[in-house]
Amino acid sequence: MPKAPKWRVLADEIAGQIADGQYAPGDLLPQVRDLVKEGRGSITTVHRAYQTLEAEGLVKSSRGHGTKVLGPDDTPAAGLVTGAARLARLRRTGRPLAPRETYVNSQSDLRSCWDSEVADLLGIELGDEVVFRRRTFVRDGVPITLAFNVIHMRALLNLPELLDAGPMPKWRHDLHAERTGKAVSAGPEMSKARNASSDELEQFEIDVPADIAVPVLVLRSVYSDTDGPLEVWEDVLRPGMWHTSRS
Repeated sequence: MPKAPKWRVLADEIAGQIADGQYAPGDLLPQVRDLVKEGRGSITTVHRAYQTLEAEGLVKSSRGHGTKVLGPDDTPAAGLVTGAARLARLRRTGRPLAPRETYVNSQSDLRSCWDSEVADLLGIELGDEVVFRRRTFVRDGVPITLAFNVIHMRALLNLPELLDAGPMPKWRHDLHAERTGKAVSAGPEMSKARNASSDELEQFEIDVPADIAVPVLVLRSVYSDTDGPLEVWEDVLRPGMWHTSRS
């Protein structure tokens, strides 16, 4: 097994200290220059470790205020709860989930697509059959993101595992590329605000009167290969969560 890079070792060490309570919610991590002086790594190594901890939802850095350990009631950067960010973290760390995160309500089945926007994005006719996958991501017991994947039927020809709601042996886009020789790429992320449906409020465990409008932010990305659109990925963020684009 290849040796983990220094930034990953340092990030894992600090993550362990947070889990053990050596750093409590609200505590500030040592300044980068202090860890460098202690011989924990170069400035680049320590910066990368802190960036990784932030990407994994454990800390939040702000200019002039340092790097603070997050607690269960803190709002993480919304980039952490989007499909694109999850894929980026998976590529970077090999970890599909952030610390203290899990998912529930996994579902995968065949459905007719009656959403005209999604049908247009996939290049199919309204009412055509698609693979529909969904799951609810939960952090510290709180549902934070509803993830929906609407997948073109041609993907099922090479990925019959799509109909299994459980985890696949490898990320599905990588399996698709291996089996077809066609890489999958993401289009630009689209966002819009709308009112949550009653089903979404139920999934978020939010109980409000039926006549109360609860706004949510919806993020949508289209994934394609050389043959055209393959999948529409939609994330519905818990009411009150914010989103900023991150490089």
